[in-house]
Amino acid sequence: MRWGHHLPRASWGSGFRRALQRPDDRIPFLIHWSWPLQGEHPFGPPRAFIRHHGSSADSAPPSGRHGRLFPSASATEAIQRHRRNLAEWFSRLPREERQFGPTFALDTVHVDPVIRESTPDELLRPPAELALEHQPPQAGLPQLALSQLFNLDACGRRVQTVVLYGTVGTGKSTLVRKMVLDWCYGRLPAFELLIPFSCEDLSSLGPAPASLCQLVAQRYTPLKEVLPLMAAAGSHLLFVLHGLEHLNLDFRLAGTGLCSDPEEPQEPAAIIVNLLRKYMLPQASILVTTRPSAIGRIPSKYVGRYGEICGFSDTNLQKLYFQLRLNQPDCGYAVGGSGVSATPAQRDHLVQMLSRNLEGHHQIAAACFLPSYCWLVCATLHFLHAPTPAGQTLTSIYTSFLRLNFSGETLDSTDPSNLSLMAYAARTMGKLAYEGVSSRKTYFSEEDVCGCLEAGIRTEEEFQLLHIFRRDALRFFLAPCVEPGRAGTFVFTVPAMQEYLAALYIVLGLRKTTLQKVGKEVAELVGRVGEDVSLVLGIMAKLLPLRALPLLFNLIKVVPRVFGRMVGKSREAVAQAMVLEMFREEDYYNDDVLDQMGASILGVEGPRRHPDEPPEDEVFELFPMFMGGLLSAHNRAVLAQLGCPIKNLDALENAQAIKKKLGKLGRQALPPSELLDHLFFHYEFQNQRFSAEVLSSLRQLNLAGVRMTPVKCTVVAAVLGSGRHALDEVNLASCQLDPAGLHTLMPVFLRARKLGLQLNSLGPEACKDLRDLLLHDQCQITTLRLSNNPLTAAGVAVLMEGLAGNTSVTHLSLLHTGLGDEGLELLAAQLDRNRQLQELNVAYNGAGDTAALALARAAREHPSLELLHLYFNELSSEGRQVLRDLGGAAEGGARVVVSLTEGTAVSEYWSVILSEVQRNLNSWDRARVQRHLELLLRDLEDSRGATLNPWRKAQLLRVEGEVRALLEQLGSSGS
Repeated sequence: MRWGHHLPRASWGSGFRRALQRPDDRIPFLIHWSWPLQGEHPFGPPRAFIRHHGSSADSAPPSGRHGRLFPSASATEAIQRHRRNLAEWFSRLPREERQFGPTFALDTVHVDPVIRESTPDELLRPPAELALEHQPPQAGLPQLALSQLFNLDACGRRVQTVVLYGTVGTGKSTLVRKMVLDWCYGRLPAFELLIPFSCEDLSSLGPAPASLCQLVAQRYTPLKEVLPLMAAAGSHLLFVLHGLEHLNLDFRLAGTGLCSDPEEPQEPAAIIVNLLRKYMLPQASILVTTRPSAIGRIPSKYVGRYGEICGFSDTNLQKLYFQLRLNQPDCGYAVGGSGVSATPAQRDHLVQMLSRNLEGHHQIAAACFLPSYCWLVCATLHFLHAPTPAGQTLTSIYTSFLRLNFSGETLDSTDPSNLSLMAYAARTMGKLAYEGVSSRKTYFSEEDVCGCLEAGIRTEEEFQLLHIFRRDALRFFLAPCVEPGRAGTFVFTVPAMQEYLAALYIVLGLRKTTLQKVGKEVAELVGRVGEDVSLVLGIMAKLLPLRALPLLFNLIKVVPRVFGRMVGKSREAVAQAMVLEMFREEDYYNDDVLDQMGASILGVEGPRRHPDEPPEDEVFELFPMFMGGLLSAHNRAVLAQLGCPIKNLDALENAQAIKKKLGKLGRQALPPSELLDHLFFHYEFQNQRFSAEVLSSLRQLNLAGVRMTPVKCTVVAAVLGSGRHALDEVNLASCQLDPAGLHTLMPVFLRARKLGLQLNSLGPEACKDLRDLLLHDQCQITTLRLSNNPLTAAGVAVLMEGLAGNTSVTHLSLLHTGLGDEGLELLAAQLDRNRQLQELNVAYNGAGDTAALALARAAREHPSLELLHLYFNELSSEGRQVLRDLGGAAEGGARVVVSLTEGTAVSEYWSVILSEVQRNLNSWDRARVQRHLELLLRDLEDSRGATLNPWRKAQLLRVEGEVRALLEQLGSSGS
């Protein structure tokens, strides 16, 4: 899976408050990194990478630097306040960024993308047909750093206006934010005053006239007293105009008259035009950022330098970005301080795996060419491997990712329709994505892409919109395939983005058959004229003897109903396909969908195909997850901001169709990985009532073998923790659970009657959570299996505190938990504190004769205990015989199981003992198991020789055969 980075564009304006620290408190900000670049460098020679340490908010602007242009103390103080306010505003990050830790800041993780100088001739060159292939750079054009943008040009002339352009996702907003912060902290000494404008903000003012001074004073109040000095600042004054595509500029004199007075009220667009003409404040420096389609709005004669933002053109830039962001010291903490922080070793391991994948899989590196997708990689890994903030879902990450890149973006500001860029992408790219999911393919030919882009286009205006989308945003969604044998094909930049857009295409109601389109038009027409026609037919029926009129009258009423049923059938068909995709079980391998996603990012192969299986048979298990997630209220609200509203009625009808299909298939017994996918769908949907109705029939939660990461524990707890009906069994054997996972899953455990936590490496620390579980007043657990966990005697001491106050547990398994003599003696001393226990298994714990005998005697005196397992402990022959005699000494009391035999007969628990051995043969110490099996075999042989009963001999021989078979599995010949 392939992804990238983009920090949100700023909503610039007034409202700055918080002051910053003094210069003495600053942390050194710049550290230069020199990374060896391997291979060819299409955009020039290797460059120095910059890493920033510390938060912008922890730095302070320089003082005493304005004596030349702003000599008065009041002007100097005004600019200082302006610096502080800008730093405060541009240091603010959206909620999506705060998930990476409370000290996360832009300065901590910024990596400059490559900026390549270009020429007007290059801009006029016809683009590639799909605008996906980057044109090769002209020889001799250098790369540019932010500090070099206004250097002299090749002819030695001073550059006053610089235009930076880049497609969606290349990091234009991040560069502007970085440049403003650099100026705030004195790292752009060439400019004494910097004034940033958001063109989106200016376009919202409409035609209302305002002067340049008014625009500045309204947004930056401290600059009021500096405004008269702007003209004298000359080239030391820098205007930053971000997002020029939002403004419709007219450089014709007939359209925009000349004006040189900054205090003359004009339309905002006219002010920008005169600034760019160099007619107003002719000496001022101007930096413009824009999408490629809007470059031509500024005549080239007014531009001193063009720079193309090329993203991360080398994998070393991508690696540096991932290292800085994923190695945040508090990146692993959940919101509010809860959860367990990832260790430095774990974070380094993630970075190393990701780096190896970037080196070995060129398609992933091609995706991370866009910094935006680097951000998505990090956000997804953080979701998969760190404690998840409340309410965060995978769908919300993708929706937020699109909001960060497309919020407020229209396809063409000059078009009267004011069509949202995201809405256009959902209609075109969503169609391509859904067709790919439907036909089970991820590779698309140029004909496939053009067919979806050009479908339904008939007018010149529609072709113009398509041209803009190709130049500005197509590369964001599609990338040329670089895999061997796939030349000339295209793939979605991120595989999961294909499934997200396909789901969005469905929930927006954009998928319509020809019959549906015609039926809708007919139904709407009949609905509009139905009442009038009915009235006329009623009158005619009274005046004329036409018996067919009542029939026609009824048919008119039926038409809308038939169309509604047709649409409902279509939704049910989509829901059926979605559910089948969710529960699709591959014949050879199938991880749960979260593991598949993590493996695709970190380089481990996902679902494996059989060599004979067609390569086109793709897996799209995220598609149903995204469908459910997009129907949640939060994601619908964000999509509405992007111009993609999902109607409440459509959401309700889709949910009902999905519930109908899930209700049928959800009652089937599912494999553990598919069951987790089912729960993950409900987690994405974020609708407790819906989940409670669909999961009301779930009685067994079997997730054995599923690696329960923090996000999976959160998913299970969020979906099942609030249910009302009890769960007959919760099986979490061999799930790599830790104490944090136990704590998260506590609400689910409180609903369980049988709880299996075997083979989870739970130590004494986990027993504290188990103690709290047993002491909870809502605990209803009757069977608790803790076998094959290193609890030790210290853990059992804590566990006994819970058992002492528990009234529900009747069966407890502590098989192979490292208790030793100390643990069994502790159990013997405190066993009488619990009065409900019926069965206790402490087999294979390395205990000797004395401790085992003490526990057996305590068990015999226990009022409710019926069965005690002591086999596979370090017992002597005499000790086993004493325990056998104790178990059969008198009526009543607990039976003690120490061997496969009872006297000269086979123990009725022989199958229980051997099944435990068989089940744990691969995890137990082989030499130790072999020794115990040989002792059991000797007991069987002795018992067979001591009896004359042929029936008993036959039973003993049968059990001997089972033991010999186990010994053969261990590589021993047996006796």
